[in-house]
Parts: sequence; structure tokens; C-alpha cells
Amino acid sequence: MGRFSAEEKNNYIKSSAAGTKRRKFIWLFSVVLFLGWAGYTFFTQSALIADKKEELAKKQETNENISKSLLQLKYEVSRLNDNEYIGQLARKWYNIYPEGETPIRTEQSE
Repeated sequence: MGRFSAEEKNNYIKSSAAGTKRRKFIWLFSVVLFLGWAGYTFFTQSALIADKKEELAKKQETNENISKSLLQLKYEVSRLNDNEYIGQLARKWYNIYPEGETPIRTEQSE
């Protein structure tokens, strides 16, 4: 019973070799398919990350500009609490001078 004929052994070996080839092909196909998907995902996400980095850089630059403007405006507002500065603005823009002060005018070249 434990004995196989030579023909049966050859058939078994041939079918085993065919099954091995099939399994190798399926495994290789699966690996290639997975690597293709992984590569596609990597490159797609790399492009998205690059776009997001650009967008972040622009927003950070805008944020810095707004912060500088905000600091400048806060400084100007704080200066408006100073009476001497208000007097300078009144003299400059509205030609308003305190009593007893004589304005000195110079000719400006055109």
C-alpha cells in the first residue's frame, strides 16, 4: 500500500511542481500589486504634503505680516495717549498752535 509506481511518483512530482509555480506566481503577483499600491499612495501623498507645506509657508508669512501690522497699530494707539504727540499731530495736520507759540515757516523747494 505504501508503494507508489514510478508513473504515480512522476505525476505527483509534476503536479506538485505546477502547484509550486502557481503559488509563486500568486505570491509574486500579490507582492507586485501591494508595492504598486504603496508606491502610488506614497507619491500621491508626497505631492499633497508638498502643496500643504507651500500653503503653510504662505500662511505663516501672512501671519508674520499681520503680527507686525498689529504691533505697529498698538504702538500708534499707545502714542495717542501722549499729549505731546497729539500736539504734534495738531500742528502738522491742522495748523493748530497753542496760544503764544509762533509758527516758523520755511519755503519748501518744489
